[in-house]
Amino acid sequence: MPVFGLLLQAAEAAPKGPFAINPGVSFWTLVIFGILFAVLAWKGWPALLKQVEEREKRIAAQIAAAEKANQDAQRLLADYQQKLAHAQGEAQEVLAAGRQAAEKAREEILARARAEHEELIARARREITAEREKALADLRGEAVELSLAAAGKVLERNLDSEADRRLVREYLDSLHQTRS
Repeated sequence: MPVFGLLLQAAEAAPKGPFAINPGVSFWTLVIFGILFAVLAWKGWPALLKQVEEREKRIAAQIAAAEKANQDAQRLLADYQQKLAHAQGEAQEVLAAGRQAAEKAREEILARARAEHEELIARARREITAEREKALADLRGEAVELSLAAAGKVLERNLDSEADRRLVREYLDSLHQTRS
């Protein structure tokens, strides 16, 4: 008890006040702090360090996973951009092919229209030629009839035989050939 008694006397002799240092309280504060520090160093620090290390490992694993995800995202982005460029190229090819097909169809339609136009013109020319030939034949027939009628009046006889008609036709044909 002598130590305890000394401490008690020192505590009573110490100045009183909020900022006064009491050696007895300081001693016991240091002893309790030392015991608490030893217990924490023996049991607390290893558990605390273990938790910190585990947290470091988790953070490192998360960082590695994030880096891997970033690399995967970069790779997927590159693939996407490549596919997009390929799709745009294909779209341009399809558009070009469509333009070519439309131009070809337009040319075919124009060629068909020209051919039909030429056919119509050729048919019209054939019909005109046939009608002209028919009109000339009718005109020749009328001319033969008029010539026979006029010759009959001149000769005062009726020239109606087939031989007379043939003679007038030959004459008209010879006139026509000399003009052509």
